Amino acid sequence: MHLQQQQKIIIVILFSISVIGIIGIQIGNPKFVTNAIVLESAFVVLTVLSFWRLRYVLIPNMIISIIVIIGNTASPKHLEIMSSFEPIGNAIVLIVGGYILQGLLLATTLNIFKNRNNLKIS
Repeated sequence: MHLQQQQKIIIVILFSISVIGIIGIQIGNPKFVTNAIVLESAFVVLTVLSFWRLRYVLIPNMIISIIVIIGNTASPKHLEIMSSFEPIGNAIVLIVGGYILQGLLLATTLNIFKNRNNLKIS
């Protein structure tokens, strides 16, 4: 896969995470709104940077995706919501945004990072 294709994939994943995050902010716990806005702002910044210079976001993408996955797994409340599917909207947002998209971001970024010399990025 060429760099431009992988760059587009990263941008789509980051944009999708941002959209899911915006939905999550509206249906999530109001006392964590500030934290959620900061986290979603980071994803928006990473999305914008990905348009400009993909190499600048590779390591931050990996770090933030790992933090989000660990954070969701370490939160008893998140685990309860995801295992009981109550409320269903929150469970879907957590599973899709916190595991599926984060896993895709991590895997895609790791692949690009691993092959960065072949893709002519450093």
